Amino acid sequence: MKMIDAHHHFWDVSSDKYTWLADESLDLIWGKPIDLPRTYFPNDMVADAGPFELSKSVHVQCFRDPADPVDESRWLQSLANDPDSGGFLHAIIAFADFSSPDIDEKLSQHCEYKNAHGIRQRLNRHPNEIWHMSDRDFMQDKTWLMNYGLLEAHNLSFDLQIFYYQVPDAIRLAKRYPNIPIILNHAGMPADRDPESSEAWRSAMKRLAACDNVTAKISGLGMCDHDWTPESIRPFVIDMIEAFGVGRCMFGSNFPVDSLFSDYSAVWEAYDAITVGFSEDERAKLFHVNAESYYRI
Repeated sequence: MKMIDAHHHFWDVSSDKYTWLADESLDLIWGKPIDLPRTYFPNDMVADAGPFELSKSVHVQCFRDPADPVDESRWLQSLANDPDSGGFLHAIIAFADFSSPDIDEKLSQHCEYKNAHGIRQRLNRHPNEIWHMSDRDFMQDKTWLMNYGLLEAHNLSFDLQIFYYQVPDAIRLAKRYPNIPIILNHAGMPADRDPESSEAWRSAMKRLAACDNVTAKISGLGMCDHDWTPESIRPFVIDMIEAFGVGRCMFGSNFPVDSLFSDYSAVWEAYDAITVGFSEDERAKLFHVNAESYYRI
């Protein structure tokens, strides 16, 4: 099965740009960064893929320096240009803060790197505050909302990372800027697994899917189910595909974050097993065609 990994990360903890990965005090929804690999490079991912036909990949921001968010794009482009990287990575989803007064300049600087195709600013807010990944409700901030519109002028997409509680704001965002492609991260992060919450998540995904400019990335399910099995994640994979349709879903590994819960092959074997009843054309869309199209790679 030819595949594109539509969501992964590279890093080097020896760099002062990734100090958060060495912070022993951090304990996030998915675990402790200190337990992650100290380095992860293209050759590591290719080795993890093993027998799978990994053809392209999409790197999603994990750099946390608001003073110079472009530095990650600079480093990642150097990796992509390095012959020893095997041609990976193919798209850079960079970080930018749309509440920043110099956002237009930062977007222009990201776009100087040919593999920069989109932006992610994590927006996660949860009733349980320890699960917050954002210090405020940006989608309700007038300045943020206005600056978000600059994505269209720079021909960039937006990787949307939220909990289902935030779907009403996300729908308003998608409708306000219908020409900006939005790619939902991690299946909307179904963190609450009681029946009532799962049904609320399912309903929210259907409402968000009604926005034509939103596509869905099925990835990172281990963050919300640390002891996952193919059967435990199957309902969430199938529900996402039913909500968005085969033509608007794609798969990602979220490695090396999800290495805390399984090896790389197990993630792709699970996607393969869950979709075994789909047609060859449908599986091609889910495993590589859609990612190639929506990330323009």
